[in-house]
Amino acid sequence: MIKTIQVMLLPNNKQKIKLFQYAGAARFAYNWTLGKEQENYKNGGKFISDANLRKEFTQLKKTEGYLWLNDISNNVTKQAVKDACGAYKKFFKRLAKFPKFKSRKHSPPSFYQDNVKIQFTDTHVKIEGFAVSKKKNKQKLNWIRLAEHGRIPARDVKYYNPRIKFDGLNWWVTVGIEYKDCTAFPSNEGIGIDLGIKDLAVCSDMNKYQNINKTQKVKKLEKRKRRLQRSISRKYEKNKKGRSYCKTSNIIKSEEKLLKLNHRLTDIRQNYLHQTTSEIIKRKPSFIVLEDLNVSGMMKNRHLAKAVQQQGFYEFRRQMEYKALWNNIPVIITDRFFPSLKLCCCCGNIKKDLKLSDRIYKCICGNVIDRDYQAALNLKRYGENVLQSVS
Repeated sequence: MIKTIQVMLLPNNKQKIKLFQYAGAARFAYNWTLGKEQENYKNGGKFISDANLRKEFTQLKKTEGYLWLNDISNNVTKQAVKDACGAYKKFFKRLAKFPKFKSRKHSPPSFYQDNVKIQFTDTHVKIEGFAVSKKKNKQKLNWIRLAEHGRIPARDVKYYNPRIKFDGLNWWVTVGIEYKDCTAFPSNEGIGIDLGIKDLAVCSDMNKYQNINKTQKVKKLEKRKRRLQRSISRKYEKNKKGRSYCKTSNIIKSEEKLLKLNHRLTDIRQNYLHQTTSEIIKRKPSFIVLEDLNVSGMMKNRHLAKAVQQQGFYEFRRQMEYKALWNNIPVIITDRFFPSLKLCCCCGNIKKDLKLSDRIYKCICGNVIDRDYQAALNLKRYGENVLQSVS
C-alpha cells in the first residue's frame, strides 16, 4: 500500500522566493496548456498530446520574454503540462468538471518535484534546481529544513508524486511512500458508530467521544475570531473611499492574525478527528458500521449548519475508511433511510414521532435507553446482518 506523508517546511527568505517562483512557473505552464487545448478545440482540431505540448513549451522558453522559465527546473513545468492535459481528458470522459484557469490570487501555489531527484534526510529535503552553482555554500540553498525530524524515511525508499504547496501561511511537502500490506485480520467484536452534534461519535462498545467544539479552548478561540472579524470589518468601513474599500497596512496585519487563528482552529479539529479514528481502529474491530448521512441536506438547516460544518462528518468517514483499509477492517455504510434512531433495539418497533429534543428513547415495550447509544447498537446489528447475508 502507498501512504501519503505531509510535513511542514521551514524555508528561509531566499528559499521562500524560489518556492513562489516555482509555483508561479507551474501555474503559467498549466494555464498555457489549457489555452492551447481550448484554442485547438475551437478550430476543430483533436486533442493535443502532452508530449507534443511539452516540445512546443521547450521552444517557447527560447523566445524573448520567456527566458525566465529557464531558471525553473524542467520537471516542474513538464508535470504542470501533464496535469492540465489529464484534467482536460477527465472532462471529456465525464469524470470531472471542465478545468479552470489557475488564478494568481485565489489558486493555492503548488508544484511538482521529480520523484527520482528529490532527496530527504532526517532534518532536510532537497529541492532540485534552486542553486545552479556546485559550490557547497551555494548548494545549501537547495536544502530546506523540515519541521518534523525523521518523519519521512530517507533511505531505501521509493517516493511517489512529491508535491510542494502553500496553504496561505506555511509551505508543505507531500510525498507517497510504499509500505507492506497488512496481512492480519481483526477478530474482535464489530462496532457501530453513531455520529452526532451533541457528541462527535457514540460507539456500540459504550465508548463516547465528545464534541471538541464545546471545549473551553475552542470556545475562546472562536470568541477571539469573532472579535477580530468585527474589528477588520470596522477598519474597512472606516477606510472606505466612495464605493471602493482601501486596504491599509493595519488591515493586512489583522487579516494575517485572522488567517493564523483559522489555521489553528482547523488544526485542532483535524487533530481530534485523527486521534478519534485512530483510537477506534486500534481496538481492532472485525467490522465498522457508519451511517450514510445527508450532510448537504443538514447544512440547509440554518440553525444547525455551523455545528454540522464544524464536526466534519465527511472527514471522519474518509479517515475511517482509509485507516480501516490499511488494517483489513471492512467498513459498512448503511442505507440512507435506515431508521437507526427510531428503531427499538429490543422489540423492533419504529417510533415515528421521535423529536430531536428527545435524548432518551422510551418504547412501548418498556425499553428506556439513550437514543445515540441505541442507534449505535442498531448500526452494529445492521452490519452483522449484512455480513451474514454475504457469507
